[in-house]
Amino acid sequence: MSDSASTSLATAETQNGAAEAIHIEDLHKKFGQLHVLKGVSLSARDGDVVAIIGGSGSGKSTLLRCINCLENPTSGIIRVNGEEIKLKADSHGHTVPADRRQIERIRSKLGMVFQNFNLWSHMTLLENVIEVPVHVLGIKRDAAVATAEALLDRVGLADKRDVYPAFMSGGQQQRGAIARALAIQPRVMLFDEPTSALDPELVGEVLKVIGDLAEEGRTMILVTHEMKFAREVATHVVYLYNGLVEEEGPPEQIFGAPKSDRLKQFISNIH
Repeated sequence: MSDSASTSLATAETQNGAAEAIHIEDLHKKFGQLHVLKGVSLSARDGDVVAIIGGSGSGKSTLLRCINCLENPTSGIIRVNGEEIKLKADSHGHTVPADRRQIERIRSKLGMVFQNFNLWSHMTLLENVIEVPVHVLGIKRDAAVATAEALLDRVGLADKRDVYPAFMSGGQQQRGAIARALAIQPRVMLFDEPTSALDPELVGEVLKVIGDLAEEGRTMILVTHEMKFAREVATHVVYLYNGLVEEEGPPEQIFGAPKSDRLKQFISNIH
């Protein structure tokens, strides 16, 4: 991020008075010799919907996985809810979490929705939604079930509570995965290409649920290839190219008046 972009974003965030939910500073991630993230910085405040766009291999999903501690960054700073994730080098020189309990605490504030739903196939939809609240967060089953039923109704799946994932469409499974992520009452929702594995006719039902969450003021970081949706729903758009933030700004600027030649080319290719 350039100094001017950093300053303008920080000024806007100060003006809206919202607390910072996610802060990423100079994040690097290497897989052996492959340098995937090369110094990414971004932030999301309460109520922000940050859409991350870019071509295949630009580092979008890796960035999201670092935020949720599914990948350990090689270097850089990640703060969730103001708390910096502590990392250390192991005996092989690899970066690993310094405090496992901290990682569990951080993850309890982040709801993650993956490309391929990842519902547990041996559990009904209701069992999927209450699993983490009951067995990880220690919430009483009756309370977890009541919350789960309300969430399933919210995503249009109240009638599927006792159905196994194998008997649900892809769109239904992904809406169920969103309900499961919401069940931990996360500070931030992370979406990794939530519609990429869906048949085209099922994409709309999932985007509607995500759009409804945005209207409610839910804080989200969304990796997506649905540009029209990003333009309509995001408050801030980040374009990644080759592991770096090439350009960022409000959606009307990114899609309507892009400055970077690479971003102009990217947008022209998807229309």
